[in-house]
Amino acid sequence: MTSFSRQDVLRILDIRPRQLQGWERAELIPPKPSYSFKDLGQLRTLKTLREEEVPAASIRHSIVAMKAVAGMANPLLEACLVRTGTRLAFRHHGAIVDPIRRQLLFDFERFDRPCAAYGPRPLRRPASVNPRRIQDRFLAAVQAEEAGDKAHAIALYEEILDIDPAYAPAHINLGTMYFHLRQFDRAEELYRRATIADPGYVLAFFDLGNVLDELQRLDESVAAYRQAVALSPHYADAHYNLALAYERKGEFRSAMRHWQVYIKLDSQGPWADHARSQIRKLLGRETLSIVWRCPKYLVRRHLLAHLELV
Repeated sequence: MTSFSRQDVLRILDIRPRQLQGWERAELIPPKPSYSFKDLGQLRTLKTLREEEVPAASIRHSIVAMKAVAGMANPLLEACLVRTGTRLAFRHHGAIVDPIRRQLLFDFERFDRPCAAYGPRPLRRPASVNPRRIQDRFLAAVQAEEAGDKAHAIALYEEILDIDPAYAPAHINLGTMYFHLRQFDRAEELYRRATIADPGYVLAFFDLGNVLDELQRLDESVAAYRQAVALSPHYADAHYNLALAYERKGEFRSAMRHWQVYIKLDSQGPWADHARSQIRKLLGRETLSIVWRCPKYLVRRHLLAHLELV
């Protein structure tokens, strides 16, 4: 996996060395010689919170409390942040949790779209980047890929990303090449980097969901597909793959919902026929489930009062 030096982090996130040192002293992030993409996501969230003037002590207390309440390793990455005055709450599994008070809060706004309030912002491009130069290289990379010269295409995409780490289409195309080479870890890395470069890029989350599905990490795959659907509710393929993922998780009602949405968005063709087939199967399963539950609502014979002749 690609790692970033402290200098890389300072440049990419546009933060000062004293800021990073201050977050380390406040125990918001441990001191490290190098950082992963997940670390970048956490640091970006911290930067946004501090820009919103959320006290460092409050952030630390909320994180520690959420770890204890929900058993999370990293709440800043695993849950959606919600500002409640000077404290933080976390939207998790459909509920808003105040970890310090250990209370559930009323959620007046359902989480049907991405949590953008404290989510990652697009990476900032270096001022020296020449857009025409990037576009020319990207076109050359696509042409090399179409001609079957994969090595040259990969080299060109890598060159683009060296020049401009925020160029999300290069991350996507290069990630897809590694996906087809079955180098799924590298593909995941590139797709995640695309989501950081452009948090509104639907295809980045869709492709991330695909590679996570290949890696059998279904919970993460579902989260990525849900983000794609939230960004683009009419993205039929995302609903299709999300339905499949929910089925694999055994969450059949959620799967049913997305099969039905897919049918509305794409009603013709073999994929639509398959979606209808899955709906029929799930309806049959649900009917059997209801019938199976019925006996517990019936009055049992041995509980009935009766008269005896004496």
